[in-house]
Amino acid sequence: MSSIVIGASGIVGGHIVDRLVLAGEKPAAVSRTRRAEQNVAWLQADLATPDRLGWPPVSTLYCTAHVGLLAGALPHLVTPSLKRVVAFTSTSIVTKMNSELEAERDSVRQWAEAEQRLIDTCTKLGVAWTVLRPTIIYDEGRDSNITRLARLIEKFGFMPLAGSGSGLRQPVHAQDLAIGAIAAAASPAAANKIYAIPGTDTVSYREMIGRIFDGLHKPRRIIPVPPLLWRAAFALAKPLIANANVAMGNRMSKDMIFDPAPAMQDFGWRPRAFRPVFQ
Repeated sequence: MSSIVIGASGIVGGHIVDRLVLAGEKPAAVSRTRRAEQNVAWLQADLATPDRLGWPPVSTLYCTAHVGLLAGALPHLVTPSLKRVVAFTSTSIVTKMNSELEAERDSVRQWAEAEQRLIDTCTKLGVAWTVLRPTIIYDEGRDSNITRLARLIEKFGFMPLAGSGSGLRQPVHAQDLAIGAIAAAASPAAANKIYAIPGTDTVSYREMIGRIFDGLHKPRRIIPVPPLLWRAAFALAKPLIANANVAMGNRMSKDMIFDPAPAMQDFGWRPRAFRPVFQ
């Protein structure tokens, strides 16, 4: 089997490439910038200009880039050898669809529409597809979720929470997502299905933060802040926290959990426990 990985320079895509190489394959990997690596055929390409793309025939395509780009490019790229597309979106399509922020609602609506366009395109082209929707992705030192929280803890020495932080979460490691994607691609049962792929541990937002403290080898200093005070304080703190918004605090008390059973049954989904370790 031959594979190509779009978004290969990202944390999940990079792990997919690594796992394919470990399995004895020499995958093709797509990046916008020129790269070189032994046992990987790096291709410099941009999905936004699909008419300029060209790569060797492959049987499996993995995509961690935005599915909207892939949906538009796939008709230019499909060959008779392509049998399966495995693409990543996010459970945010579900959890943020009723966000209090219009920008978030618009973003996830567009993401959901792009996901459906990819499914429709694959169906039209006769290519089997699998869509994987991860929960909170982490990879110690590299991600923009758990690592960002870890950096805030390192900077300030404590972490404020909006309310009690009772909302449930299921963080999932990027390497486990890569393992799951490869397993899904090899599973006939996973063809033409959408899966939520959460982490093994279901923990409260407060406990999730606590385990980040543990991974930093720091004592847990978590400060609950009444929601109304949180909103007032957030206006002052926002310049210090990149890409933050007030809705993040409101979601700390809301459960965002998903059933792993379908993925477990169809392609053996078994991610690690959430015990991050930061060097």
